[in-house]
Amino acid sequence: MQDTKEILELIIQRKARVGIIGLGYVGLPLLIEFSKAGFPVLGLDIDSSKIEQLEAGNSYIRHIQGDQVATWIAQNESADATTDFSRASDCDALLICVPTPLTKHRDPDLSFITRTAEAIAPFLRKDQLITLESTTYPGTTEDELIPILEKGSGLKAGEDFFVAYSPEREDPNNADHSTTTIPKVVGGFTPACLEVATALYNGVICNTVPVSSCRTAEATKLMENIFRCINIALVNELKMVFSEMDIDIWEVVEAASTKPFGFMPFYPGPGLGGHCIPIDPFYLTWKAKEYGLPTKFIELAGEINTSMPRYVVQKTLLALNELGKSIKNSRVLIVGLAYKKNVDDARESPTFLLWEALLALGADVDYYDPYCPVVQPSREHPQFAGICSKEWNDIGPAGYDAVIIATAHDNVDHDQLAGMSALVVDTRGACSPADNVVKA
Repeated sequence: MQDTKEILELIIQRKARVGIIGLGYVGLPLLIEFSKAGFPVLGLDIDSSKIEQLEAGNSYIRHIQGDQVATWIAQNESADATTDFSRASDCDALLICVPTPLTKHRDPDLSFITRTAEAIAPFLRKDQLITLESTTYPGTTEDELIPILEKGSGLKAGEDFFVAYSPEREDPNNADHSTTTIPKVVGGFTPACLEVATALYNGVICNTVPVSSCRTAEATKLMENIFRCINIALVNELKMVFSEMDIDIWEVVEAASTKPFGFMPFYPGPGLGGHCIPIDPFYLTWKAKEYGLPTKFIELAGEINTSMPRYVVQKTLLALNELGKSIKNSRVLIVGLAYKKNVDDARESPTFLLWEALLALGADVDYYDPYCPVVQPSREHPQFAGICSKEWNDIGPAGYDAVIIATAHDNVDHDQLAGMSALVVDTRGACSPADNVVKA
């Protein structure tokens, strides 16, 4: 059995150096919170531009203010960030917060995890804690991460170093829940691993939820996101059905939400976006095939959600037709590039699918998003990189034939938008009823 005394003492005294690998929407908030709690911290990322921004006291994530970063640097002399992964040996705990996307064939892409493991393995030392936070299928920590760490370090997991899995539960720009106030599920490779990982997270998180294994923790994260995926698919399907019945789905959801039990509101949209809901369910679908088991609910939900951009385009076609216009050569403005309101994160945004579909039909397409002034490069939609958002004051004079609301940011006046547009296709229930507003 491992001796946990030394590392637990370092954690209790807040002398354990915490390394965060991957300084994105999950890793950067976690780095700041550990630093604020008094732990010496080290950020590790392959993107040198992120390190340069942090060293300058700037933030590259909109909902994390630059002064938060500047204060973090100023108040903690033991805070640092680097691209040098050999410095993993300086850390007592290493938390891996890297992306887990899908391949073009919609299979799990663990390359970010495996490359990270290969990068840090030669620099591991005894009694370190390695925790994986990236969302993945059950078994990844034990079957993929640990073998690479053991091979590259010559050490044995559960004997020489501690391993745990604790899924991220970050919800960017959520005013009610932040990194420290969201309970954290923790699963350990061994009971000693669980004890150490739980103690570390207890230093910054309001409540930890220990579970029996890494696999259970991995499954917990998938269940949370599959629950959302399926319920979003349900309300998207109801939106299409109710539309044919001339019933407003948003009014129905609002009315149903008055029931104080047995109902939880979910809202329709133009499709799924973000780094979790469009991707994570398919990690379980892929893994379930190994056991010869179908995942019918997940696959059906996926079919419905991925069909929503086509539905929105079809509603736009019909609405333009009513005005005697063809989609070909029509000028269309998509409002909202981010995958959800009030954030600058456009990963997996359905706006890109709407954009591609409209271009394929011959439309001339622009976008407006105050949170995303320039389209950032992406693997999935590289053709849009560098395109700039239109200015608000130019929307009315531009005379767009149709405006599609794909994301309803709070700082956008959607009723004003409707007042200066010939046609608005509203996928978010953002506009008040008007003759030129079509719900989709």
